[in-house]
Amino acid sequence: MKEDLLHFIWRCDKLQGQPLTTTTSQDIVIKNPGTLNLYAGPDFFNASVEVGGQLWAGNVEIHLKSSDWYAHHHETDRNYDNVILHVVWEDDISIFRKDGTIIPTLELKNYIAPTLLEKYQELFQHYNPSFINCEHEFGKFDTFMVENYLNRLYMERLEQKSKLILNLLKQSNNNWETVLFVLLTKNFGSKINGDFFFQRALQLDFSIIRKESRDVGALESLFFGHFGLLEEQDCSDAYFLQLKSEYRYLQRKYQLVPLFGKPEFFGLRPANFPTIRLSQLANLYAKHQNLFSTLVEKESVMDLYSVLQIASSPYWNNHYTFGKRSGNRTKTLSETFMDLLILNTLIPLKFCYAKHLGQDWSDSLIALVSNIPGETNSIIKNFASLGSKSRNALESQAKIQL
Repeated sequence: MKEDLLHFIWRCDKLQGQPLTTTTSQDIVIKNPGTLNLYAGPDFFNASVEVGGQLWAGNVEIHLKSSDWYAHHHETDRNYDNVILHVVWEDDISIFRKDGTIIPTLELKNYIAPTLLEKYQELFQHYNPSFINCEHEFGKFDTFMVENYLNRLYMERLEQKSKLILNLLKQSNNNWETVLFVLLTKNFGSKINGDFFFQRALQLDFSIIRKESRDVGALESLFFGHFGLLEEQDCSDAYFLQLKSEYRYLQRKYQLVPLFGKPEFFGLRPANFPTIRLSQLANLYAKHQNLFSTLVEKESVMDLYSVLQIASSPYWNNHYTFGKRSGNRTKTLSETFMDLLILNTLIPLKFCYAKHLGQDWSDSLIALVSNIPGETNSIIKNFASLGSKSRNALESQAKIQL
């Protein structure tokens, strides 16, 4: 027996529906188990528990034995003065507050079903999992239950992604176009350059992009210069020199501060080179003057594709880097890349915008993500090996969250 199991039982409401009493026969009703504390102090903060008909709000401490309270010296720690319930596996001694009143104690060993203990012992003592602890049982789960749980996990993932969006909104004084630009830019940077693109996007005033958005050449020079791709001194390529000259003009016009550093090319496929992605981003903003309002009203994957179907500028049809010619090929956004933009930028942003409007778009967002193919990575492959294949991006995203 470990405290982790007791934490799980308390946090996941495994005592629901049972008539509970303290060791002194007072009735207990759990209103809110509280929030798990991973740091110093009581195990659960801000719990709400009714004991003997009296509602208490405070903290909950969990131990294997009541005597652990004294073994851990909680009686001298002020952090434990607000404990309203002591939850233990075995009650071997009474625990008192500093004022001499007894702390109500819930003894769990008489309330836990033997089957739960058996499952626990199997998971941690007999199995040798290669992926997740319950992999030997995973195929036995009820399909309907799993599907509903995946829906819940996906909404949980959206809530998690909302934190960054809400922070960006606060920084930008609730400018949704600015937030969209920062998030899109991050995802145009993909895994290798995502963080660099994100930081540079934060340092670029979106009002400048709006002012220059009718001229794709000006946007491209702005992006290439701001993201550190025009710093070479010995490049004689005519297009490079044209962009560099335009960027110097924009620097003077908008008093842009010189920045140092540039994105990575190493380890990237040519289609993901920052030169190609920034040109595509410039063309996207040149094509759509109010991109946020254009995207947020689209409800189907195909409608979103129609907005995102853009290509890099003609120069890049036979180049991947400045001055080095390549085979002729139009550099458009692939459907796979557009799917990633929809998943990682547009759906989380629509989710937050709906909450901002006080509306519930959950059903439409679920329908949208359900029409996007699922990702393929080691997590998804492992779930598939357990017999749980991902039919769409909702299921793959939910499994990543799980």
